[in-house]
Amino acid sequence: MNEDLDAENVVKVDEPVGNLSKYYALPPGYSGTPKKGHLMFDACFESGNLGRVDYITEFEYDLFIRPDTCNPRFRVWFNFTVENTAPYQRVIFNIVNFSKTKSLYREGMTPLVKSTSRTKWQRIPAKNCFYYRCPDHRKNYVLSFAFAFDNDTDVYQFAYCFPYTYSRLENFLDELDKRNLECYKRELLCLTVQQRRVELLTITSPENMKDDLKKRVIFITARIHPGKTFLLYYMSCKVRLRENLKLYEDMKKSSNTVARVPQQFIALPNFYPEMFSSLIAHHTVKFWL
Repeated sequence: MNEDLDAENVVKVDEPVGNLSKYYALPPGYSGTPKKGHLMFDACFESGNLGRVDYITEFEYDLFIRPDTCNPRFRVWFNFTVENTAPYQRVIFNIVNFSKTKSLYREGMTPLVKSTSRTKWQRIPAKNCFYYRCPDHRKNYVLSFAFAFDNDTDVYQFAYCFPYTYSRLENFLDELDKRNLECYKRELLCLTVQQRRVELLTITSPENMKDDLKKRVIFITARIHPGKTFLLYYMSCKVRLRENLKLYEDMKKSSNTVARVPQQFIALPNFYPEMFSSLIAHHTVKFWL
């Protein structure tokens, strides 16, 4: 068992299945038209995750996140929007069904928020966030954070970490394909159970691209679970991938000889957990670093 997974955390029959879509969290017994301050939650968008909301009071809501695909014991990622707020409305959100005992939220990390008028992600102040084990929720770990909605016309978005969508990854790789780089190769490793591509990228010197060439490689995976979006930023957005490719192009322009990239990188930018056992069974993973 993964040491980060709470051993007492088991799948329950009332676990949320699908994402909420334009859902109003109304007081018990209320049957009229939603008023200002009756919050509307939505997670029906790419990378969204929020399966259920329980109204506790007008100041407090319990939120339930959906589990990983094909792995119902892992519940970490959340990403949802809130609108129909009242001016300067203050609330406490409790995300009540986390499955991990070890979390960066215990080390000072806080959720992200942005809105339609402030489009850049910002961290919620650490003094407003608490990560703790709660006996009222089957001893699950709970993330509670307080927030004040200061613009009643805005749509607010909250996320576990900086989102990185599947479409963003595919668009990024499509742009790289158009450059016809000699040091870069993109292949389809397989499809996930949801028929999404698992990409296999190779970054190396052109002479290393020969299929019959046997060399040691550095094998990197990312996004093993939905919450690890920062690894995709590291791998495919701003750091190693772009820098290595630009470095190779610059070296090639400044030299009469073919520039040699000293190491061969093989990357799986969207490696999903349901693929791991089959990859090992077929000996695809030769070096795990």
